[in-house]
Amino acid sequence: MTAEQLISFARGAPSLDIVDVEGLKAAAVRAFDADPAGVTAYGTSVGYVPLRKWIAEKHGVETNQVLVTNGSLQADAFLFDHLVRPGDAVVVERPTYDRTLLNLQRMGGELHGISVQPDGLDTAELRKLLESGVRPRLAHVIPNYQNPAGMTLSLEKRRELLDLAAEYEFTIFEDDPYADIRFRGEALPSMLSLDTRNVVVHASSFTKTVCPGVRVGYLVGPADLIADIAKNATSLYISPGMVSQAIVHQFCVSGDIDRSIETVRAALGERARVLAESLRRHLPQARFVEPDGGYFLWVEFPEDVLVDRLAPAAAERGVAVVKGSDFVLDGGRHALRLAFSAVTADRIDEGVRRLADAVEAVRS
Repeated sequence: MTAEQLISFARGAPSLDIVDVEGLKAAAVRAFDADPAGVTAYGTSVGYVPLRKWIAEKHGVETNQVLVTNGSLQADAFLFDHLVRPGDAVVVERPTYDRTLLNLQRMGGELHGISVQPDGLDTAELRKLLESGVRPRLAHVIPNYQNPAGMTLSLEKRRELLDLAAEYEFTIFEDDPYADIRFRGEALPSMLSLDTRNVVVHASSFTKTVCPGVRVGYLVGPADLIADIAKNATSLYISPGMVSQAIVHQFCVSGDIDRSIETVRAALGERARVLAESLRRHLPQARFVEPDGGYFLWVEFPEDVLVDRLAPAAAERGVAVVKGSDFVLDGGRHALRLAFSAVTADRIDEGVRRLADAVEAVRS
């Protein structure tokens, strides 16, 4: 199977046709022209200062509440390293981002998976866990177009989660890289913007709105926490990559990012719609919630479809998928995550048709 023939629903990344390559090239030239000393120097552990200021203004916070990192996964790692000790209880969504699970397990956290419903984390289930005596240090939540489930946390549940965090004294880690990639419905306020009790640390990234290659993410949180993490960052790498952060800054202040977001939204909105239509046509027995934004759709199959068999059968037919079991502590044996971000609309139906063939093969 050649690369041209493979249809991959495996990777949460944009296809090249929706990356503003020309805009990034122009932003790079402007960055070097405007601030050659800043771009080429070590910089500070808090990131490229003009970009830090732009992010602070975007979120309506003070500049000292922002730390710009090499991608949001590093922002996650910094926060986990700062807050989580071996044996600490940590709440995660079920399912959740596979690398989050791996990193928290590596930290020695005692993980508690809380089910995700069509309107996001099951806050009633979380409340029962808290009432049972579990005292988490941290609750990791992806509120918008969740990876892998594609669900969005409702406004009511956002408020309830904030109340629970204040009552039971845990930090909400609002991991929010997909918020701007909305193609249906109304945008909901972030928990960061609703937080009056300093219980939220927010992370995001330019991976989904600019391109993955820039590797620029950030944390927003209480100033003292950000200062402590910045000290650790100094020890780790002196400073993150100034070149990429300065390019992103120019891309943002020029307004190119707004045009980029519109391009990505339009393309991914079409891809999500086509994927849902194709699943209904070729796999009517599959259950899923069509997402309002983001990169991912979560599919659940009947009990007689085991994804341990389905994934290799799909690969044999030239379609790549990710098993649901990768995103949970246990279970997920009948589910797949489908990333529609990198598959152009004209290839999606063929990919689903191949997947349907693989389902028939493993059921017979």
